[in-house]
Amino acid sequence: MHTVETVLLVLMIGAVTGIIARYIRAIPLPLIQIMLGAALSWPQKGLHIDFDPGLFMLLFIPPLLFADGWRIPKREFFALYRPILRLAFGLVLFTVIGMGYLIHWMIPEIPLTVAFALAAVISPTDAVAVSAITRNLGMPAHTMHVLEGESLLNDASGLVALKFAIAATLTGLFSWTQVTQEFLWIALGGLAVGAAVGWGFSYLRDTVTRRLGDVAATQMVLLLVLLPFAAYLLGEKFGVSGILAAVAAGVATNFGDLNRADYISERMQTAGTWAMVESAFNGAIFLLLGLQLPSIIGVTLRDAGHDWWILVGYVAIISIALLSLRWIWLMLGVSRSLHKAHQAGKLVKKPDLWLNLATTLAGIRGAVTLAGALSVPLLLNNGQPFPARDMLIFLATGTILFTLVIGSIGLPLVLRRVQAVSEPESVREERQARIAACRAAINSLAMSDDDAAQQPTEWQAQQHEIEGRIAREYRNRIDLLDEERTPETAEVQDLATPDAVQERRLRYVAELEMRLNCIKVERHTIYAERHNNRINDESLRSLVQELDLSEITLRKRLEVARRAAAKQAAKLEGH
Repeated sequence: MHTVETVLLVLMIGAVTGIIARYIRAIPLPLIQIMLGAALSWPQKGLHIDFDPGLFMLLFIPPLLFADGWRIPKREFFALYRPILRLAFGLVLFTVIGMGYLIHWMIPEIPLTVAFALAAVISPTDAVAVSAITRNLGMPAHTMHVLEGESLLNDASGLVALKFAIAATLTGLFSWTQVTQEFLWIALGGLAVGAAVGWGFSYLRDTVTRRLGDVAATQMVLLLVLLPFAAYLLGEKFGVSGILAAVAAGVATNFGDLNRADYISERMQTAGTWAMVESAFNGAIFLLLGLQLPSIIGVTLRDAGHDWWILVGYVAIISIALLSLRWIWLMLGVSRSLHKAHQAGKLVKKPDLWLNLATTLAGIRGAVTLAGALSVPLLLNNGQPFPARDMLIFLATGTILFTLVIGSIGLPLVLRRVQAVSEPESVREERQARIAACRAAINSLAMSDDDAAQQPTEWQAQQHEIEGRIAREYRNRIDLLDEERTPETAEVQDLATPDAVQERRLRYVAELEMRLNCIKVERHTIYAERHNNRINDESLRSLVQELDLSEITLRKRLEVARRAAAKQAAKLEGH
């Protein structure tokens, strides 16, 4: 099949499986995509794609890691840097050494350096699969931040370890001093290159948009999509980690976005574009993984004949040992830093047995593991075949499937045992931010005495009427958000009785529902105007986008209002 046709087909199937997953909620989306990919390639005349690891790493990994670095909450990331670094670097080293010796002892035909290469390949975790499985299952937010931070960094540490293991196999030489020095250069250099690319882009973007405003939003979004590829290629050109460069570029760009509050069009286009890119690329990754399964696992098991169960046993033992080492490292190497973070208020949920078990099962392997395994060279420097290469690829692929299935089954069961936090910290902070914004808006309505004196009396009366109407709406919102009724906010609640407060909340809910219905009527009317050729397509898009933004805002307000009214009703029933 032609390359272009293959790419289009993979993207289409990825979109279709995303829709199917909405109806089959019991099976995580990555598993559906892997199974479908395997089904498409299993027949003799099925879909077969030559997997180029270098091209795969360039096309798919940088934008996804950039997006993760751009999106991850920076406050939590830096507050929890100790456990994140210990998992991203310490656990990788612990895994490579422990699993390397275990694999060589269990399968003597695999040389020790090749065993270390396999251990390096299976050491990075896959945050995409974890987030897809744990979505809506109640994984504590701060624990998810730790897992995301770990997966952002351990891809680089695992691939660097793989590089040195392959070099040791090819040359027969190994030096801890050289490994340490080169690792620091690769890691720190990658972070520096990525940060420079991210900050440089942010500076140039600010320079352009200060002059042009938001009219160049589409071009800026396109450049932003290309930025992770630039960071990755530049990092690889300098001989440092392109993966860490993409991550650092995402983090630096996000910091630059904090000063761009006025660029609404660019922000909305960016969010929509990245949502589409992530959905398409994540689907393509797992479909490509499924497409490789029959040629890797099926052929290997068939060639093994009656001894196929031995290979399956190797995969099970390696996967269980991998998760066991993760459990041990969590208990011995990370537990203390997690408890300190909890005592300092940086971690809401105190680490316990069930949470540690959930974090262990979240160590799912994915696309980077497969790409790393397939990047192992075919030949040694002397022209001989690379030892046990097919076995390495088979065991790595089997580990991906094993950890993915175990995580899909075990995580929902374990997370049911994890005691949920009554109210996530982010929800409380969001509510307080909304209250502060409403108060600031009310304060901004008042005219200065000097400005008012210069205007006609009739104009002043109209202005005060408008200010009063807008202020009442903001006070209604504060009344909905400020559930504690503290003395600080008593003045905006007019010392109302609980019944009066509930009546006002229900009235506000009814008003929002009415406004939403009016927006729907407006939208249908605008589309009818287009059908009757009274407006053109450009006017249609502009007007509908305006209504869509209003509806998004009103729906969020309605959600908050309904939640507040339900809580107040429960309190009244309790009394």
